[in-house]
Amino acid sequence: MAIKIGNAPCSWGVEFADDPRNPDWRTVLDECKSAGFHGIELGPVGFMPEDPVVLGDALAERDLELIGGVVFRPFHDPDKWDDVLDGSIRTCKALAAHGAQHLVLIDSISPRRAPTAGRPQEAEQMTADEWSIYVECIRQIAIMGTEEYGLTVAIHPHAGGFHDFEDEVERLLGEIDAAILRLCLDTGHSHYAGFDPVAFMHKHMDRISYMHFKDIDPAVKANVIANRTDFYDACGQGIFCNLGDGETDFRAVRQKLIVAGFDGWCTVEQDCDPTGETSPISDARANRAYLETIGF
Repeated sequence: MAIKIGNAPCSWGVEFADDPRNPDWRTVLDECKSAGFHGIELGPVGFMPEDPVVLGDALAERDLELIGGVVFRPFHDPDKWDDVLDGSIRTCKALAAHGAQHLVLIDSISPRRAPTAGRPQEAEQMTADEWSIYVECIRQIAIMGTEEYGLTVAIHPHAGGFHDFEDEVERLLGEIDAAILRLCLDTGHSHYAGFDPVAFMHKHMDRISYMHFKDIDPAVKANVIANRTDFYDACGQGIFCNLGDGETDFRAVRQKLIVAGFDGWCTVEQDCDPTGETSPISDARANRAYLETIGF
């Protein structure tokens, strides 16, 4: 068994490819390597060069492996299918070009759900027809990623989207075959949604193909939920703290992975404000050092 630890551009504040506040992609690669990581995610499609030669040479120069990529698009909105498909195809092509394995699907934040992030009892639910269309949209992208590109496709619950709370995760996993759709469990988003990632791992370890490591400050979480704070404002307030400083029990996470014989990547994702006061490289180094102290 080999658990490998990577990082992702969102740990440098990169959430959208066209955000002028983003650091240069080369800086992200340099600092990821400098902090002790050997793998990195693609980030939002368009942030890293889509020319496979340019990106491939840059990764090779730094001895970094491309782990996977995230499609963070409005799967919940049938009018945005072209946008979903564009992001999915471009991400699949990039991953296949570099031998990366993990295609992660995230339903982007919806105005209908954003105010009730962390409030499962209050959150608006899709109608039966909306849910059916939503599931079919995810299924079609999962089939494409699996059958056309040979990728391992996983759904990722995310605060403020329509696939967030535990019952929604359970429902979707029950409606799409595990042969085409696995689970990327994010420890921080689990806590944000009000369920324990370790307990969820106990029930669904056989479905988990990939992990995102994120810690969450319980005091900041309580405040942003109470105030219905926007997700990105919550990131700016430091809701996602350094690993080991929040409520995620990473020792228990590690034990679950070891017992299950998990073999593959776990990626640190510390969403932050790109112009915030914290230093991404300092946080990346601290996170890698913490994980080493507990055996990762």
